[in-house]
Amino acid sequence: MKRKFWNWVKNEDKGGRTLYLDGEISDETWYGDEVTPELFRRELVSGNGDITVWINSSGGDVFAAAQIYNMLMDYKGNVTVKVDALAASAASVIAMAGTTVQMSPVAMMMIHNPMTVAIGDSEEMKKAGAMLDEVKESIMNAYEIKTGLNRTKVSHLMDAESWFNARKAVELGFADEILENKSGNREKENRLELEGLMFSRAAVANSLLDKLIPKKPEKKGIPAEQLEKRLNLLSH
Repeated sequence: MKRKFWNWVKNEDKGGRTLYLDGEISDETWYGDEVTPELFRRELVSGNGDITVWINSSGGDVFAAAQIYNMLMDYKGNVTVKVDALAASAASVIAMAGTTVQMSPVAMMMIHNPMTVAIGDSEEMKKAGAMLDEVKESIMNAYEIKTGLNRTKVSHLMDAESWFNARKAVELGFADEILENKSGNREKENRLELEGLMFSRAAVANSLLDKLIPKKPEKKGIPAEQLEKRLNLLSH
């Protein structure tokens, strides 16, 4: 039996279906198991009604993710996305297709610029760069539609490789709600709200460099009066 990065489970009690998207998103795996979006589409349209999509994935092929995103956006029923532990890179794009996006209190979401591997001369490198710019624009569309953030803000977040905890993802609009515990108990109203946290790889790297690389002492300027006195001494 071929391994799949997705798995459908029928929810007999509540009706509808639940999808567990766990692992790498790709058209094929290193083990030769095909996990194409076409197979995903066949199972998606094999039923109807509202669906729930649980995501725990570090990402993968952005084009496969884009196809799955489009399928879920075009689906007739409501799509509830629940981020179990991680929705990173291409997986975060799929998450944006949720009618409602919920995150576990301990889950993380990450967005960044698309990457590829290119071989060739300078012209080939330019083509690869231009292609990545176009891919970034398409990814930004999904983030912009869901969050309502302007494209400049989204672009800067992607440039920095930004990681959000559940609260920050809700604050920025990448998620709608934080999953509650099974008992349904909400936080007490008088409890201090925790601040949503976000960090970026660029910020962490710069912070480490600042600590590791000794700073050069600042050069202090010489007052103009002193320079004038020195010039007068030299001229006599």
